[in-house]
Amino acid sequence: MHSVSEENYIKTIYHLQDGDALVSTNEIAGRMNTKASSVTDMLKKLAEKQLAEYVPYKGSRLTSAGLDCAMQIIRKHRLWEVFLVEKLNFSWDEVHEVAEQLEHIQSRKLIDQLDQLLDHPKYDPHGDPIPDAQGNYEQPKHTQLSQLKPQDSGVLAGVLDTSTRFLQYLDKHQIELGTQITIVDHEEFDGSFIIKTAQKSLPISKTVADQLYLKLNS
Repeated sequence: MHSVSEENYIKTIYHLQDGDALVSTNEIAGRMNTKASSVTDMLKKLAEKQLAEYVPYKGSRLTSAGLDCAMQIIRKHRLWEVFLVEKLNFSWDEVHEVAEQLEHIQSRKLIDQLDQLLDHPKYDPHGDPIPDAQGNYEQPKHTQLSQLKPQDSGVLAGVLDTSTRFLQYLDKHQIELGTQITIVDHEEFDGSFIIKTAQKSLPISKTVADQLYLKLNS
């Protein structure tokens, strides 16, 4: 059993890790808004538990045991998000912080039962894949909207930014998972787009376009 703090570090390293590359102490400190010295202390603890490899002055990466732990934390988080939306009528901009608390529940039986209750969902309310009990998941074939060109179209299948402010921005413009989006125009000067949905046409910045993933129409 791991502490909440240990699990938060494991999840953070997982999200920062790129392949086998080491994640620097400063990167972790920046993401977790803490001191580098505190990060170093935790990395040493994770290394002692064989959850991470720690190379002084260079950084850290997860071991296979650490990766398995990360997958289980992510699985719990995303299943709880589905539960909150489907069973308790939370909106998609409300679930992340609650799931951050629920993801630390240790009972595997509870999570397996939750998965069964929800009929084994493949994706969470933000379009992120949900790992199964073995840590396997289906890699979605989505395309970042900012990579598309005029006349391309597809349905919104995922969002990178799951912050309350961004999701409320999408709600304001009646954009949600499953919304059909067509690229009307792209401004090369600033990377902005004009997109069209069933409800309206609207301009979006490159920053917004970078956060949206579409499943292209065949």
